[in-house]
Amino acid sequence: MVRDVKGLSGLIRHRYREGASLAVVARELGVSKSTVRRHVPVRERRDAAAAARQRHRSRAQTPYEKALRAQVVRLYGSGMPQQRVAATLGISVEAVVARLEPSQRRSRQEAARLSVEQQGDLLPQEEIVARYVQGVTMTELGKLYGVHPTTIRRRIPDDLIRGRAPGPRPRSGRVLVEEEVRRRYAAGESAYVLAREFGVSVHTLRARIPAAEWRGRPAEEASAPPPRPVRPGSGGVRMVLALSDEEILARYQAGQSATAIGRAAGVDCRTILRRIPEHERRSHLQAQRLNRPAPNVDADTIRALRARGLTWEAIAAETGLSAKTIRARA
Repeated sequence: MVRDVKGLSGLIRHRYREGASLAVVARELGVSKSTVRRHVPVRERRDAAAAARQRHRSRAQTPYEKALRAQVVRLYGSGMPQQRVAATLGISVEAVVARLEPSQRRSRQEAARLSVEQQGDLLPQEEIVARYVQGVTMTELGKLYGVHPTTIRRRIPDDLIRGRAPGPRPRSGRVLVEEEVRRRYAAGESAYVLAREFGVSVHTLRARIPAAEWRGRPAEEASAPPPRPVRPGSGGVRMVLALSDEEILARYQAGQSATAIGRAAGVDCRTILRRIPEHERRSHLQAQRLNRPAPNVDADTIRALRARGLTWEAIAAETGLSAKTIRARA
């Protein structure tokens, strides 16, 4: 059967102007998409965005799409979350959202409230309280019921919570006394140590100390450079250490590193170095040779031991080093 070219071209252009896509026109007329595209003038062709909108409108009019949209709206309107609607219908969450009008979607606050209410209906509160009284922890109950321990905590009355005394819980174990804080801070104690002892933040402690006595950077001068550390003999308030300057210098001269001395005193190694005179400090190479274990075991010694037939493990056992260190020095 020979088609009328003029009639086919007019029919193609008429159906395309009505909004049918190239694929729909080709399927209806039994021709290829190339044939349809060839009979549609270039000036009348829709761009990609317009074609996508048209495909979406055409798909929305199919019976399957209408039934699917009705099911999505019905399940979502019954209180079911988007994830469960998608799992029930076998589609993605994005497909569920696309089939809901903006006015039909729940806000985040409403969705969170509905989720909490549904969890409360599903969780057996009496059973949770009974298990908790028997000794089961909130973490174990959360893993058992598949919820967060905080959700379990909301189901248990306050008077049954273990380890909590009746009444309001105190914020810290000690009362923050401004006179004591100022006196101990002026004596050289760290603000971080005092804040940890009184159970408050450093900012709270900072508010109790006058600006003239504060050793850190002033709060009103945020752009000023940080203060330089106080050197020995330059005056000012110094930190009180568990070790005296004489003992620190004696340990350093005996061969201990600043890091080891700082670990023993509970401070940073830079604090220890500031207590040691400049002419007593070791250079980097001197410190490396001093802190290196078994400095007399060099590459020549290791090669001589290897020439005698000893293995890496045997050399390591003889020198007191690890086999990895022996290989690295060789």
